[in-house]
Amino acid sequence: MNRIHWVLSLALVTLLCAKQTQACTVISAALKGEVFAAANEDDYTPFSRIWFNPATRDRYGSVCFGHPDLATQAAINEHGLFFDFTAQNINPSNYTIKHPFQGDLFFIILGKCKTVKEALEFMKTHNYAFSSQALLADAQGNSVIINAGIQVEKKGMYQINTNFNICEVETGNYSCRRYDIANQMLGKADQLSVPLFRKILSQTRQEGKLSTQYSNIYDLKRGLIYVYYFHDFENPYIIDIKKEIKKGYHLQKLSTLFPSSFAYETYSKSHALYRKEKLLDKIDEVGLDSASRYYVQLEENGAQPDTLVSVALLEVALQLVKNTFNQYNEGGMWEYWYSLPGGYKPANTKDEKLLAADKLMEGLMQDKKIDDKTQRFIGEIYAYSQLAQGRKDLAKLYYEKAAESPDKNYKSSYLRAQKMLAVISSN
Repeated sequence: MNRIHWVLSLALVTLLCAKQTQACTVISAALKGEVFAAANEDDYTPFSRIWFNPATRDRYGSVCFGHPDLATQAAINEHGLFFDFTAQNINPSNYTIKHPFQGDLFFIILGKCKTVKEALEFMKTHNYAFSSQALLADAQGNSVIINAGIQVEKKGMYQINTNFNICEVETGNYSCRRYDIANQMLGKADQLSVPLFRKILSQTRQEGKLSTQYSNIYDLKRGLIYVYYFHDFENPYIIDIKKEIKKGYHLQKLSTLFPSSFAYETYSKSHALYRKEKLLDKIDEVGLDSASRYYVQLEENGAQPDTLVSVALLEVALQLVKNTFNQYNEGGMWEYWYSLPGGYKPANTKDEKLLAADKLMEGLMQDKKIDDKTQRFIGEIYAYSQLAQGRKDLAKLYYEKAAESPDKNYKSSYLRAQKMLAVISSN
């Protein structure tokens, strides 16, 4: 395997990984008229995003948090319905699931439902069928923990979701210090407040490679979010949900809302996506053409290997595509990236971000240092962009190249290309 193939393959493995948080501590609680949710978002990946989605004819307005892939980790809607996930090893195939929903179920629930009761009614015909576990809570003080095998509603004052199957609480057959610490602190509480949850989150945060990226406290009745970034509990960013979503759709890097942090900067510089994120910053600062020339000049001057420039440019193109479809999907993730059914129905989309991504991909497809397999992957993503912009014939041409042979492309890319050719032929 040559150098460019190895580096790009490593990047694609990172980008093609499944949607799932790595740890996390999620809490809901209601007492004496106060209703809160709180969470530590633990992961190996920095560069978290926040995006605001105004209400539409079909969806309630919402605020979402997640990775650069824009798959929602945690979210709350304008009526105070909240959800967040924890990573699990639950195998959905071990259960009889009558109505498995192959899509971003909780994001759909966020747009359609105001309460846990409404959500559970919706889930009678739309069952959760993935390996993670979610806590869903509302402004009335109700909550439920859901995985592929069970739904456990909150009976007492609070409910905690960490990294074991919620069924194991009754038997005590679990081992999680974060759960125990939160349980002890909440068990002693006689009132609920932001300072209480700030202390709980501080004492259950994680550090190291698997680190708490951000921590949120949700005042579900008042519609407020207190956001703390990378272990800093002294500088909250406070969001008034209804006021913010009235400003219209907007997507931001979460780090831009906080003071500079040496700890975060040091941590983020060691990540494989750091160069891509810096290039995105440069694009925001000077525009795509100038930013691209800047990186190419670094390459020509020997400041960094050309393979790293190619990887960064490819990752930027992918990010621009993801940003586009997040915006035009009312804040939802780009389901095509995860080979989910909704991704095979590209709506007509015209946006300058797609044009910029196309320009980058066209340049990369002329780069002879990039191996054939990666070229076919780039062509597959380029084909989707063309189809979304109404260029059906051009999309078909690149999909045909991507679908020539499973040995000449990445498996997920090859299968998506085959599926899209069938879709194109049927229309």
